[in-house]
Amino acid sequence: MKITASAVSLNVADPGASAAFLVDHFGFGQVMAADGFASLAREDAGVSVVFLRTGLGSLPADQRDEHAAGLILAFVVDDLEGELARLEREGVTITMPLTAEPWGERAFQVRDPNRVIVQLVDWEGEVAPEYR
Repeated sequence: MKITASAVSLNVADPGASAAFLVDHFGFGQVMAADGFASLAREDAGVSVVFLRTGLGSLPADQRDEHAAGLILAFVVDDLEGELARLEREGVTITMPLTAEPWGERAFQVRDPNRVIVQLVDWEGEVAPEYR
């Protein structure tokens, strides 16, 4: 198997609102959109993000009404404090303050209009390659 691209697909009530949040605050670009669907990408993100409207008939019946609960979109960044300050200036509510974990991860979280968690992360000290 050869993987040529990666995406995470999230069911939300309002795909346009979640798409606009990633475009406005995280520099993603909308690649495709249709009724109930938005696909976003960033060249440096390594993964595309797709939002699908809950209840969409093209989804299998057992997935249609599931919401993107329990999932965290995490992005490793170079300047965590700078990103925190920028998002605060932009009026984005910080839902988890900047925290540092014993294993070297530092992170804070925000939520998009559909309550999808977006976490920005950096790492202190030597980081194993699988976490870079």
